[in-house]
Parts: sequence; structure tokens; C-alpha cells
Amino acid sequence: MKLFKSLFIIIASIGILSSCAEDNDDQFASDRIVKNFIYRGMNTFYLYKSNVDVLDNDRFATTAELENYHSQFDSPESFFESLIFDRERTDRFSIIVSDYVALEQALSGNTLNNGMEFGLVRYRDNQSQVFGYVRYVLPNSDADNKGVERGQIFNAIDGIQLNDTNFRTLIAQNTYTIGLADFNGGNPVANGDEITLSKSQLQEDPILVSKVITQGNAKIGYLLYNSFLRQYDDDLNAVFADFKAQGVTNLVLDLRYNSGGSVNTAITLGSLITNNPTTDVYSREQWNPEVQEFLQNNNPDQLTNFFRNTTFDGDNLNRLGLNKVHIITTSSSASASELVINALDPYINVVQVGDDTAGKFQASITLYDSEDFGRSGANTSHRYAMQPLVLKSLNSIGNTDYFDGLAPDIALREDFGNLGILGDPNEPLLRACLNDISINGSIWRPTDISPSVYNIEFMDSNDFKPLGNEMWKEDTTLPIK
Repeated sequence: MKLFKSLFIIIASIGILSSCAEDNDDQFASDRIVKNFIYRGMNTFYLYKSNVDVLDNDRFATTAELENYHSQFDSPESFFESLIFDRERTDRFSIIVSDYVALEQALSGNTLNNGMEFGLVRYRDNQSQVFGYVRYVLPNSDADNKGVERGQIFNAIDGIQLNDTNFRTLIAQNTYTIGLADFNGGNPVANGDEITLSKSQLQEDPILVSKVITQGNAKIGYLLYNSFLRQYDDDLNAVFADFKAQGVTNLVLDLRYNSGGSVNTAITLGSLITNNPTTDVYSREQWNPEVQEFLQNNNPDQLTNFFRNTTFDGDNLNRLGLNKVHIITTSSSASASELVINALDPYINVVQVGDDTAGKFQASITLYDSEDFGRSGANTSHRYAMQPLVLKSLNSIGNTDYFDGLAPDIALREDFGNLGILGDPNEPLLRACLNDISINGSIWRPTDISPSVYNIEFMDSNDFKPLGNEMWKEDTTLPIK
């Protein structure tokens, strides 16, 4: 393809040949080899290439000139970071890892985890102090075995009060002791109870709760879905088979803690909800100008995703054929969760309940240090891989670039002092959905569904995981030859 100019073909060849030579000496790739790989991949695929002057195709006349430039960076990570456009707002999500095996595990939902999924919140009266609240607990995890429960508050780790400067280091430990606290109106006070938690490799099942709620003559399916993991697509399809068998007439899709995952699974989930024909556009993709032009000229079908009536493995989908869906969101609902909302919106009535979403519409792919950036033939002298943003998604009418998130139709934040039980009709966000559905009048008519105290939640447990807030494209044919 014409994306590579001769210089970058030379870089690829030099990178592979010299890495083999060095591999014979000490089995370790030099920074130079890894940095050449980083530049080659970012120069080819990075979504915001045109915004980064150093990635211009004519920036370096020779390989030596490129290597002289990137020698100023003390690590592959710092060089990669120098190529990111507008980290604070536009590209918050591109990453590089030194071990692609761990990356591959994260892509499948397997992470080093103690099973306590949490949010981090600032004290109401002292913004430098931090407390955590338990969102949910993974079954059969250490947290589950130790009795950790949704709604518990912790404000200390290993006896140290959490604050702006120490929370990352304390939470990063493989074993730590949380100090429990009482909510106290948003200024938690320690209550003396402690729980010691240890991390291990855990595989999360993204389907945490699925049930049918009967109200009057209607049956409302409820699904708490926490990650778009393709290996669980059959289980997702089975949930909808159960919904169909029970005659579900409405659906509440709870994505409040779902920070993303597979684009393919997002297409599957959206297709399960509606009955759109497979000729209807689900979403479109926009890559950087050079890749976009190449795909438009050589493989235009790759730029458009359509609704489906089968899984990507060929099994028939148990489609509900609804024309309305309620979707629960928070600021942690990101990427693939937002894709589902945005893609369905032109076709059916999407009632979003909760808070603004995260504002991520870009997707990444995994790039390995091989001639074609695939896993096969990856450089054996190192395990570096990249997950850069390479495309942004647009719905069928072109909506994209929602940097500030997707705003809810019914605004309601979680109350950290009164979270409720997930899947219980009295849980505030689910209750708001049921109220809006208004079966036989207004069921679950609350006198007050607003949190009594607002605290600022600024981070959650997904932020501590590789790819915790990512959306990725699988089975992508890279435009390389």
C-alpha cells in the first residue's frame, strides 16, 4: 500500500534485522528497536497523525535522523507519550505496554484483581481527601470471600488516609488493607473495621445480573452488563433468549459501570435489542486521512458496520425487536457503551437515565512489532505492543465527537450514601426507569430520587486496569502490504 514511504519500509527492515542480531547477543531489544516500532506504527495508523508534526511522512530523511531524534527520550514509554495529541482531552486512551501477554489477557477480561470494583470520590468539605465506595464484588474473588459488599465506604489503606497524592500507590499494591468508614454526609469517618484484600488473576463475567421484573401486564427485562467481551457473546445471546421466552416487552440495559470493550460485541448487543434489517447502518468508521483514503479505494466495506441477525460466529441472534429501550449510564459508561447508545438513537427511542457518559467515541487496535503489525512474526527480543486510537465511530446520521459525553434524558446521580441493591426495583436508577415506563400509571413514584449530597467522583477501578476504558476493533484487516 502507499501508506508506507520507502523510509518506513527501511525502518521496518532495519528494526527486524538489527533486533535479530541483538537477540543473538543478549535476548533484549534496545530502546532503538522499540522506538522504531513505535514510530512506524504511529506514523501509519494513529488517528491524530495529522495533528502531530513529528509524524509527518517527510519529517525524517533517513533512519539515522529518526533515531537521533528519539534518542533524547529516556524510554519507549516517554517517546510514545511525546507522539500523543492533546492527552488531556482528545486522546486520553492510547497506551503502550511492555508485555503484550498481559495486554491480551486484559482484552479477554482477565486482570490482576482482588474482586472489589470501586469508585473514588472527593470529600465534600476537603477536596484533597479521597474515599472509595464499593460498586460491586466479583463472584468467587478474594473480596467476595472476605465479605466485601456493595455500598461499603473505605477512606484508608494500610492505616493511611487516602488523598490526592497517595491513592495510586496504595491501590497499586497486590495486597492491602482497607479501612472502612461511615458516609457521614460525604465526609467519611473511620469506624474501626478493616478488611485485607489480595489480588490474583481473575476472569470477569460481564453479565452480573439478568432478570425479568413483572409490573402489571408488562414484563421488563433488566440486564446489568459490565464489559463488552466477545467470548461471552453466546452468554449474552442466551440472556436475550430467556427474555424472549418470558415475553419481555421492555428492556432496562444497565451500563453504569461499563467502560467499554469490543466493537463487535457492541454491534451484537445493539442488534439483539432491535429488529433492524441487516442493510441498516449501525456505525461508520473514520480513520486518519491516509488510511481512510486507502480503505475507501480498496476495501470500503470495512468502513461500515451493519446491524446483524447472527453472532460473529454465525449463530442466530435472539432479537427482541423493541422500539424503545432504557439505558442507565454514569460518567464511567464509556466507549462501546456510548457506541450502543449513539448507534441505536437514530432508529429507536433511547431513554438514557443517570449521568453524562465519559465521552469516548474512538477505538483502538493492537499493534505488534512485526512486519505487518500482527501477532504472528512479532519481534521475539521484546514484548512491547501498542493500543493506539486509530478510528472514531459515527452513527448512521454522522453523530460523533461527543467529548463531553452523552447527556441523559432523566438526570440522576448515584447517591454514595444510599446506593441500593443492583437489580432491585427500589434501587434509585432502576426505579427511575420503571417510573418512566409508567405501567398502569406511575409505578414506583418516589417522593425524592435525587442524592442528598453531591460528591465529586473522579476515578474508578477500571482506571487501574490495562484497557480499562478502551474500545477496540477485532478481526480488522490492516491496510498493509
